[in-house]
Amino acid sequence: MIDLVKLTEAQKKSRRGRNIALGLVLAGLVILFYTITIIKVGTGHG
Repeated sequence: MIDLVKLTEAQKKSRRGRNIALGLVLAGLVILFYTITIIKVGTGHG
């Protein structure tokens, strides 16, 4: 069972790439919601 923990270089690279992609998607969503909130607040008081 312990042998399954060891990853090949290809697996490490693919996992790293997936993590980076997920990070970018999450960051994009945060920026999107932040922008929408600012627009709503700005137009609401305008």
